[in-house]
Amino acid sequence: MPSPRIDRDVPAVLVRVGRYPHQQGVVGVIRTLGRLGVPVHAMLENRRTPAAVSRYLVGRHVRPTTGREDPEVLVAALLAIGRSVGRPSVAIATDDEAAVLLAEHADRLAEHFLLPPVAPGLPRTLASKDGLYRICRDHGVPTPRAGAPDGVEDLVRTARAWGYPVVLKNLEPWTRLRSPVVGHTTVVRDEAELLAACPPDGAPSVLLQEYLPSEAAEDWIAHLCCAPGGEPLVVFTGRKLRSWPPDAGVTARARALPNPELAELATGLCRRIGYCGVADMDWRYDRRDGRYKLVDFNPRVGAQFRAFETAGGVDVIRALHLSLTGRPVPRGPQLVRSFSTGQYDVPSALVWAWQQRRLPPGLVPARSTERGWLCWDDPAPAVAEAGWFTASVAQRLGRAVRR
Repeated sequence: MPSPRIDRDVPAVLVRVGRYPHQQGVVGVIRTLGRLGVPVHAMLENRRTPAAVSRYLVGRHVRPTTGREDPEVLVAALLAIGRSVGRPSVAIATDDEAAVLLAEHADRLAEHFLLPPVAPGLPRTLASKDGLYRICRDHGVPTPRAGAPDGVEDLVRTARAWGYPVVLKNLEPWTRLRSPVVGHTTVVRDEAELLAACPPDGAPSVLLQEYLPSEAAEDWIAHLCCAPGGEPLVVFTGRKLRSWPPDAGVTARARALPNPELAELATGLCRRIGYCGVADMDWRYDRRDGRYKLVDFNPRVGAQFRAFETAGGVDVIRALHLSLTGRPVPRGPQLVRSFSTGQYDVPSALVWAWQQRRLPPGLVPARSTERGWLCWDDPAPAVAEAGWFTASVAQRLGRAVRR
């Protein structure tokens, strides 16, 4: 299979805000560009994370961040990295806060970085759960009912009116790192769980969202890279088979499948709002009314983006690099294959089987399976992740025992 004719003289810099040592998407970005000979640099928590030990990473810029920093501090750190790289580089956001930072300070960062010309305020609006709900409402995109309560009493009142279970999400980028209400998207099954999750004083920075029951819904994914004006350079779709935690967590097992209806919904929204760059969108197909409903729009690369690739070897990150360096993005059909995130795959399968009382989908890996961690040409990140994951589990068990 021929590789896309990428410009190896233009490096890439992975930008991150916060602490995500277990994010396999970062390793995926390093590998997909590094395999083509692109020099890849990354902001890192330390030099022992799985991403840091990839053989394809040439620049390790240790900049631990929490998301509590003043944006000026983060911009200064990026400018210092740009100067150390020494030539214009494609900047790639690996989390929502990084996407917001790059968009809102693009004029200053342009000296060192190549960035998609997205409207400065659009990534923040899309990453905001309430902002996304308003965009969907304004542009006629199906989405679950949602609301940002004024306080805990309003939250409880709305949840009672809708009926349990309901979904809680941290409302805004940045605040989810500085003062998170929930650790991740959380399904709340009764009022006691709701009150336990939300602080009793003040207005919690949280979105209340209608729960689409798993027995009547399917989880789907759309990954895109868009040119100016929202025109898609590549668009991929796939089915999320299992997640961890179940129903609301990261992808544990997925299947890349062409879905023309969903692709049209995703690209149509990007055109209407003029979105430019890489996007990761989560949709739920509601069998009760036969509609795909948008539940999340991440204005950056998704953790499972390597599930998706064309027959010509183009994924969303390669398309972004080609586009920003003025090279054509080859068109081609989407590959049909599986994706697995190793350490989450087994527990997600066990919980799914226990809940459904039957064997889970995707239990037997397909021959064409892309793995989030394990690959033979770059094994060190998988080994490092095994150590990080084991240590994380041991710490949680230790805290549970001490309680």
